[in-house]
Amino acid sequence: MIEQEQHKEQNSSTQKSWFDRYYKILFIIPIIVLLISLIYLGFFYSAHGDFILKDSSLSGGTTITLQAKNIPENFEFSLKSQFPDVSIRKLTDIATDNPTSYIIETLLKPEEVKPEIEKILNYKLTEENSNIEFTGPSLSQSFYKQLIIALVISFILMSIVIFVLFKSFIPSTAVIFAAFADIIMPLALIDFLGIRLSAAGIAAFLMLVGYSVDTDILLTSRALKRKAGTLNQRIFGAFKTGIFMTITALAAVLPAFFIVSGLPDSFRQIFFILALGLSADIINTWMTNAGIIKWYCDRKGIK
Repeated sequence: MIEQEQHKEQNSSTQKSWFDRYYKILFIIPIIVLLISLIYLGFFYSAHGDFILKDSSLSGGTTITLQAKNIPENFEFSLKSQFPDVSIRKLTDIATDNPTSYIIETLLKPEEVKPEIEKILNYKLTEENSNIEFTGPSLSQSFYKQLIIALVISFILMSIVIFVLFKSFIPSTAVIFAAFADIIMPLALIDFLGIRLSAAGIAAFLMLVGYSVDTDILLTSRALKRKAGTLNQRIFGAFKTGIFMTITALAAVLPAFFIVSGLPDSFRQIFFILALGLSADIINTWMTNAGIIKWYCDRKGIK
């Protein structure tokens, strides 16, 4: 028993000395990634006039759903040669993975794109074999602005709650910084991949505001408000609980994105954004936020 206790104390001392030596270096790495993301978003905005690429639900345009199991092999090439902004997505049956329908999106009006689609398919589009929806640009822009306002308000309210909860500037700012980085990093990657965001995608970022602060609140509460154990032990205990929470959430959303092929694209986009945000939260919470909390506690003499 004595040897086991000594072994545990030795391992704890090793973890403590490693964290004490490198935590200041660790919390700089996500900050560098965040700066790169912000710079990229700045260039992206200057090139596109917005921070995201919007699909027809946010920018306006036409969505045509073809109820067809097969389309000509040259369909996409022929259509894009006439209308470069067109995007085509295939929906498949969950059980068989066979195509069930195709979704065509474009910024054009239905009367501009429909004749060309009929020409390539060599048959008329009717209510039986297709569904055509058109959203005006003004309505889409209004909806987009409302979503962005909701996102900003939710972030502000979250920040107020954090400051009321901890009543200390540096720990509260660290939590808010991590939540901000959890949104900016996935957004920059989505823009880099050229993914067009839908209304569901914006809603996923709203969800991230809540998801991202869970582990940060857990870490800050245990480090500042608990007295049992040393500071490093409290941080490591919070890490074990928090990383389990995050991995569990990732285990829920990643299979839905990669394995379930019949999901609508809006759901797949939500799962993808949540997976990116949760992955970013791992480094932002357990490298940056943990490092800031460690530095703050050392300065305040909190052991």
